[in-house]
Amino acid sequence: MTPLSLAKRFLLGAPLASERLEHEKLDKKTALAVLSSDAISSVAYATDQTLFVLGAVFGMGALAYVVPTSAIIVGLLVIVGISYEQTLQAYPGGGGSYTVARENLGKGPGLVAAAALLTDYILTVAVSVSGGVAAITSAYPSLVPHAVAIGIAAVALLTVVNLRGVRESGAAFSVPTYAFIVMMVALIGIGLWKVAHGAVPLSTTANLNVDAALAKAPRPPGGLTGFALAFLLMRGFAEGCSAMTGTEAISNGVQAFKAPAQRNAAITLAWMVAILGTFFLGTSWLALHFGAMPTVNETVLSRLGHAIFGSGLAYYALQYATFAILVLAANTAFADFPRLAGILARDKYLPSQLAARGDRLAFSNGIIALALVASLLIWLFKSDTTALVPLYAVGVFVCFTLSQAGMVVHWLETREPGWRWRAALNGLGAVATGIVSVIQVVTKFTEGGWIVALLIPALIVLLKSINTHYRRFAIDVAFRGRSPIMPHAHTVVVAMASVNKAAASALMYATSFERDIHPVHVEVDPENTDRLLAEWDRWDIGYELEILPSPYRSIVRPLVDYVSKLQAETPGLLVTVVTPEVVPRHWWEHLLHNKTALFIRSAFLFKPNVVVVTVPYLVGHGYHAARHGPRWAADASLFTGEIATSGPAARN
Repeated sequence: MTPLSLAKRFLLGAPLASERLEHEKLDKKTALAVLSSDAISSVAYATDQTLFVLGAVFGMGALAYVVPTSAIIVGLLVIVGISYEQTLQAYPGGGGSYTVARENLGKGPGLVAAAALLTDYILTVAVSVSGGVAAITSAYPSLVPHAVAIGIAAVALLTVVNLRGVRESGAAFSVPTYAFIVMMVALIGIGLWKVAHGAVPLSTTANLNVDAALAKAPRPPGGLTGFALAFLLMRGFAEGCSAMTGTEAISNGVQAFKAPAQRNAAITLAWMVAILGTFFLGTSWLALHFGAMPTVNETVLSRLGHAIFGSGLAYYALQYATFAILVLAANTAFADFPRLAGILARDKYLPSQLAARGDRLAFSNGIIALALVASLLIWLFKSDTTALVPLYAVGVFVCFTLSQAGMVVHWLETREPGWRWRAALNGLGAVATGIVSVIQVVTKFTEGGWIVALLIPALIVLLKSINTHYRRFAIDVAFRGRSPIMPHAHTVVVAMASVNKAAASALMYATSFERDIHPVHVEVDPENTDRLLAEWDRWDIGYELEILPSPYRSIVRPLVDYVSKLQAETPGLLVTVVTPEVVPRHWWEHLLHNKTALFIRSAFLFKPNVVVVTVPYLVGHGYHAARHGPRWAADASLFTGEIATSGPAARN
């Protein structure tokens, strides 16, 4: 086993057989950690985003609006949660919004949902990791200059753990998720107790006079009223709706659950909605009563932690738990992005490689692709959550709207028991989330939302282009077996760098199936040609060695021209180009040899009626008659006899 294989085995574990797939599925408790961490973690920044928008105009008066705004968002969350519970019952195969929209609204809306979901998952990783880094830098300001490096390192760690498989990633991430839940229960519980007993430690929130500020809230500074006030409130609402991101994850990943999958997914979805709604409302209410306005360097949770826990161990436990859950929130995307990409690849809208499972039964190519794009975003936006969030949640509500509109069509067509109230509920959800989608685009457009508004159509064009390629490819390669196989004239060209055992193995292979053979040597160094020809003559195998001049020292171009000349002389000629390739004893020795055989294969890839065969020669192994049978044994002297090697070393 090579060092690379050993390193892979150490990082990712031993390969898993296909029949182990069922054992890799998740129970409800583990699934809550894997598929709900994105939604639950949003309480760490959703209240902040609302207050950042409103606080710019209202100052401390913004706190008067945060609880009503949060309550509306939680109401919308419940509607969407119930809608997705119906989705996972109707479409247990996964795919969520994409599947529902494609099956009920058509391919176009399905692709819109797919593009929006892919965008959302990528942004989920970037926003969640950046939010986690912000939690740590709030506690340790000296780490702010290293935020990007910390974020990319966190993405790399998530990638490795997810490449080990769904079940192992779930086991690894369950503890931090439940630690955050415990700390939030403690924060809200103790906070409510302190408020009830009048012990509001305003000193921990910079002695902010909350009551005086709240009294001024109904009449905002500057006389902001009418449309301007409505627009500002809508923008704050749109920012707070980032709390709903990740709600669709469970319906997208029904197949990841153990049987009975639909029932387990529905229960986990209910848990997630209840936890998220409670934490979000609790955080906003405590922010109101403790005057916990966020700043550039400190989050609402950090300020509440100081106010409720003080500056001791419990505060740092909250910050570490917040960091962990925010980083692990990206794991929801790592669980669902590869699965959705696999479904799209199966439907021929993404490269087929994304549908393949790796050694550990995970969609490895999708995991790696997600990690690379998310890391690029973290680097481009300098791990700034405030800069990334305006891009966030736009695609999410597009998915919510299409999914619920698709479910309305589903109920109208199937007319299953209870279809009227189900269709009415989904219709209400579609209208509500559709309005939020418009608010998201309008209010966030100048803040970076325009990027997503352009990215989603661009992704749709890409998905359609890939699908067009696969459809044309299927037509081009289709063969019904009704035409006769006509014999072709055939010749073999053997590329010779020098006279050695590798060259002999290539010639031996060529003579095993053809007698019309053209050994050729590309003359890169004329000084060595005479020695090479002398060695060839001493070998005396019955074939003339042709010398192809190469005044510009290219090995590939003269060889391509020579094959083209042969085909011009004999129309329809099938040419097999045989190239020897030395395989050293150790992996690192490959660095000491060039890859001429690879360049030759690449040069002929798009040339019709040319087949390139590489014949490896394993240094130190030779050829054995027992391996290749009697036919090879007769020519064993080609590999073990005296072959002149005084010429130039093999170029391969």
